[in-house]
Amino acid sequence: MLTDTSAVLGLTAEIATLAPPLSRQWPAVHEVFLRWVPRPGFSEHLRQFVLGLPAAEVTARSRETTTHFAWCLLDDPGAEFSLWLHEYKPQRDWRHGYAESVHNHRYHFSTAMLRGGYLQECYDAAVDAQSGMITSVNSWGHTVCDSGSTGMVLASDFHRIAAAADDTMTFLIKSRPVTAWSLSFDPQYGTGHRHVPVENRWEEISGRI
Repeated sequence: MLTDTSAVLGLTAEIATLAPPLSRQWPAVHEVFLRWVPRPGFSEHLRQFVLGLPAAEVTARSRETTTHFAWCLLDDPGAEFSLWLHEYKPQRDWRHGYAESVHNHRYHFSTAMLRGGYLQECYDAAVDAQSGMITSVNSWGHTVCDSGSTGMVLASDFHRIAAAADDTMTFLIKSRPVTAWSLSFDPQYGTGHRHVPVENRWEEISGRI
């Protein structure tokens, strides 16, 4: 019988035993994720873990996106991973943006659907060698992810969240960034974009003053 927050602590403790760098062996991280997250009572242990966190610290490192609130539960600078909750907004409140586009991420992640569900579409993307931008995409499949489902997305994978049920929430473990930026493609307008996080723009902006 798991007690208190032992499922979350067991997950992080076992991942910490894996040989670094974790970003080069994310499938092994995902195997650990699959050993802990589906266990009975995990959601309750996660809830107790969240209730024990300092609210001010969590909100300071969390953010709002066009489609969801990304709550950063754990981000130890000495660790090679972080823990997150993604709280999806009702779809009527979504604004056109990143999650609805075909996109990848700067990091690998494993995810578990705590409640609700969404439709995930998977794509191959053609990236121009000179511009580094996506020029076209090709859909090769889709997955209906509902409560209890799990998945793994690598930084090289391109996907799109096409729709989500109200009250959808996911639990994620993310690697540290493996690339300096991510890419997205808007199928409606046929345009590609490169997304560079603010922390990677500091040298550039300071040099332009």
